[in-house]
Amino acid sequence: MAVKIFMLFVFFGLMIAIGWYSRHQARTVEGYVLGGRSVGPWISAFAYGTSYFSAVVFVGYAGQFGWKYGLASTWIGIGNAFIGSLLAWVILGRRTRVMTKHLNSATMPAFFESRYKSSTLKIVASAIIFIFLIPYTASVYNGLSNLFEMAFGIPYIYCVIMMAALTCVYVLLGGYTATVYNDFVQGIIMLVGIVAVILAVLNGHGGFLEAVKSLSTIPSDNPVTAGQQGAFASFFGPDPMGLMYVIILTSLGTWGLPQMVQKFYAIKSEKAVATGTIVSTFFAVVIAGGSYFLGGFARLIDVEKVSRVAEDGTIAMMYDHVMPELLTSLPNILMGVLIVLIMSASMSTLSSLVLTSSSTLTLDFLKGTFFKKMKERQQLLWLRILVIFFIVISVVMAIKPPTFIAQLMGISWGALAGAFLAPFLYGLYWKRVTRAAVWASFIFGVGLTVMNIFTAWFNPIQAGAIAMLGGLVIVPVVSIFTPKIDRETVDGIFACYDVEVEATTKNILPDEE
Repeated sequence: MAVKIFMLFVFFGLMIAIGWYSRHQARTVEGYVLGGRSVGPWISAFAYGTSYFSAVVFVGYAGQFGWKYGLASTWIGIGNAFIGSLLAWVILGRRTRVMTKHLNSATMPAFFESRYKSSTLKIVASAIIFIFLIPYTASVYNGLSNLFEMAFGIPYIYCVIMMAALTCVYVLLGGYTATVYNDFVQGIIMLVGIVAVILAVLNGHGGFLEAVKSLSTIPSDNPVTAGQQGAFASFFGPDPMGLMYVIILTSLGTWGLPQMVQKFYAIKSEKAVATGTIVSTFFAVVIAGGSYFLGGFARLIDVEKVSRVAEDGTIAMMYDHVMPELLTSLPNILMGVLIVLIMSASMSTLSSLVLTSSSTLTLDFLKGTFFKKMKERQQLLWLRILVIFFIVISVVMAIKPPTFIAQLMGISWGALAGAFLAPFLYGLYWKRVTRAAVWASFIFGVGLTVMNIFTAWFNPIQAGAIAMLGGLVIVPVVSIFTPKIDRETVDGIFACYDVEVEATTKNILPDEE
């Protein structure tokens, strides 16, 4: 216990010190929200990766989907690395940085306003972000607090409050700069920690081959396997279609999440984009691939320890307890490393969510709507006030979360990425996207998510994946049949990609006739 507490105090002290060091970078709005658009490649890549992967992935998703799909859940981590990281950087990174700078937009709602010439789109987008980032934040608190309660015996509510207070301090002090510097430190901890934990868990079950053998011997009469022998050790697992929905939600979803896309706004240079792409992909392979690979061995634990008897007499799984139970046999020093690892992942995600929400409400909702002329000092004050406000609301929701971590995250990602992914992606590449198409995507993404909460037509994972894919079809179809934005206006927006430069040539002599 002394080792765990010592490591936590060192971690807390380092986070606050970085926040204090970064306070000078947070004296302007652009500095507080985007770090002055001068963030280097390694910092940007780690900020992207640590915001992507939190306790939601390690505790919630890895546990639940490792239990459902066995070793095949590793495909989720591979999808996260190559779709959610590599392709996201290649397709969105450079164009996002160039166009958002050209349009002078610091947030996703501001991009929608400038790109589609509609202040109403900006206001609605900011409202969607604020509402649906709250359940995501609650899921992060929930995941980390379960692990804390197991390791320290501290009641859940105190864990939530402690995490919220620490996040609040360093975001208030240093804004975006403090967040990304902390992300870099937290990312290094995550890389070292996940490798150590995987090796320790496998060693505790007789090594890799013995652990896989144990998975393959799970009886085929298990209802999940549908009679398939060795389903949990197979290539695609017992439910390939369910696995595909999870891959789509957790991988493609990052393309439309404001807290993820905003990392591209702050990139320093062209070279930083190329380097960031490689580093971010490597980070995702290790963290996401390692987390889901480890979760694939969830069936090796005693099911009675992660289930309870419901009121109707049926057995109900407590998926959020799967990973903590799998890790109970770790020695104290590794448990301390694990706690700091999960804390690192969660704190980075929380700080990103908090900063995104407060900047969206201040710059896209209050400024220009309630305060026609808002001085920079007022904007900085409101940014900090709303950081506190958002943290308080998410803590209240996290104290009694309504459902499992994976379901909370599915609702949040489904609504946000379902609404924003298509109009943002097409808006970077295609001049013919119309305002009506953007509205259609907003309505479909949010509408499907909200209706599914009450009707339960699909599980939240399926609903989120359908919302994203549906938006990619709806936006081009609606754009074809609805009035287009003025051609001269659109050409002016896309002119940022066509900067003329002078170049010399070594071919001086004329070509042969």
